[in-house]
Amino acid sequence: MPIALVTNYLTPYRVPLYTRLAERHDIEVLCFGAGDRYIPEWFRDLDRQLEQAPFPARRLNGVLEALTLGRRYDTLIAPFAGGGILPATYASARAHGRPFVLWASVWVQPRSLTHALTVPITRRIYRDADSVIAYGEHVRRFVARMRGTPEGVFIAPQSVEPELFARTVGEAEIGAFRARHTLPPGPCVLCAGRLVPEKGVGALLDAWRQVITPATLVLVGDGPLAGAVGDVPGARLLGPLARAELPVAYALAEVTVVPSIPTARFREPWALVCNEAMHQACPVIATTAVGAVAGGLVRDGETGVVIPPCDPAALARAIDRLLGDADLRSRLGAAGRAEVTAGFTYDAMEHAFDLALAWAAMSSRRPSGTSP
Repeated sequence: MPIALVTNYLTPYRVPLYTRLAERHDIEVLCFGAGDRYIPEWFRDLDRQLEQAPFPARRLNGVLEALTLGRRYDTLIAPFAGGGILPATYASARAHGRPFVLWASVWVQPRSLTHALTVPITRRIYRDADSVIAYGEHVRRFVARMRGTPEGVFIAPQSVEPELFARTVGEAEIGAFRARHTLPPGPCVLCAGRLVPEKGVGALLDAWRQVITPATLVLVGDGPLAGAVGDVPGARLLGPLARAELPVAYALAEVTVVPSIPTARFREPWALVCNEAMHQACPVIATTAVGAVAGGLVRDGETGVVIPPCDPAALARAIDRLLGDADLRSRLGAAGRAEVTAGFTYDAMEHAFDLALAWAAMSSRRPSGTSP
C-alpha cells in the first residue's frame, strides 16, 4: 500500500520534495486546503495544484476521511496544521496499527487558550509518534524535550528551488524590474512576506523612519498592514509578486530583512525568504524569533546579521551598517549562498524522510520501551 503524506496545499517549494518521495517511497499527497492568510490567489487554487502535480495527489475531505486513512495506507505522515486533521490522522494510524510520522515545525509552545486546551493530545502525539521529521535543529531540540528523548527525530533542512532562486539575474533584468515597478534609483532594502503583525512589519516601518542612509524600502506581499506602508517616507509596497519575479527582487536588493516577532500564538517556524535571498547572495538581517536563525542558517556576523525582535532602533542600525559597508554585504552574501547551497537542499530533505520512514517502520514493530 502507498504512504499518505497529509498537508494543506501543494506549495511550489515542496513540489520537488514530494516528487522525489513519490518516486522513492510510493507516497501519495493528500491536501486539505486550509490555512495561511493573506497569500496570493494562486496559492489557494488547490484544484489547479492537484491537476498539475507531477506525483499522486488528491483532496483530503476533512477530519472524517482522515480518520479512515489507516485502512488504505501503509504509513501516515502529518504536520501540525489543519485543526483536527493531525489528531484524526494520528488516531487512524493507531487504530489500524500503522506507523505514524510527525512532520514538526513548532519550536516554542504557543500560549493561546486553544493551544493550552490541546496540550495533552499534542504532547501524546509528540511522544507516541514512531518518528519525527523536524524543520531544523531548533525544532529537534523542542521535540526532544516533548518526547523525553532525541531518538527517532530527524532534521529535514528547509529548501527552496535552486533552479529558480539561484539562477543568474543580469543587470538588464534588474533594470526592467525597477522600471516595471517604478522604483527610484539607488539602493533598495527588501522585505517579502505576509504583511501581518507577527511578521514584524510594524517594527520594520518604525525602524525605517530611523534609517539614515538614503534608500528605498520595498515590501512584497499583502495583508492588513499594507495600508500603513504609504505613511512611511521612502517605503514602497509592490503587493504580491509572481514567484518567477522574486529572484530579481533579491538580486536588486542590497539587503533582505526578516523582522518577525514572537507572539502568544506564533513563532516563525523557518522563513524561507532567508533561503531565497541567500541563493542570490543577498545578505539577510533577521531576528532571533526567526526559525532560520534558531535553526542555524542565519548566524550573526557569519552568514547574516541577527538582531533582537521588537527593536526598531537595532533594526535601523543593522540596515544602516549593511547599506554603508559594501565589503560586509559581499562577505555575508557569499557566505550565505555557500551555506544554503551546501546543506539546505532537497537531497538532505529526502535523506531525512528516508531515515524517518525506516525508523518508523521498525519502531511500530518493536515492543514498547525498546529501541530499534
